[in-house]
Amino acid sequence: MELIELSEAWVERAVALWEHTGLTRPWNDPHADARKALAGPESTILALVQGERLAATAMAGDDGHRGWLYYVAVDPDLQDQGCGRRIVEAAAEWLRARGTVKIQLMVRAGNDSVTQFYEKLGFERLDVAVLGKRLVP
Repeated sequence: MELIELSEAWVERAVALWEHTGLTRPWNDPHADARKALAGPESTILALVQGERLAATAMAGDDGHRGWLYYVAVDPDLQDQGCGRRIVEAAAEWLRARGTVKIQLMVRAGNDSVTQFYEKLGFERLDVAVLGKRLVP
């Protein structure tokens, strides 16, 4: 599998993977999220590809204080083969190369298997409350 930085040509396949793996929500536009990540120098979407097949993705961005991961997804047919570890490590390296010293991500409550996956990669649970407020209805 080849590691690439996604281009606009891959956005539809990335969104299809995110939808297939249950990462999207009706109130977020994954197409807009992808295009915004690809537009700036402080963010990207990394992917593992096999020819024309999208195997895994990770959106990485630096907010000026810490790095964040979003849309970490692995094709269900390719799970448990190391793709998740490889894409998360690649995203961490992408951030590290830009001077980022800390990386964070959010996992929805109750998604214990995903939480355990990240803990195996060295991520720790943080004692914080995540609060949100919609700015656009």
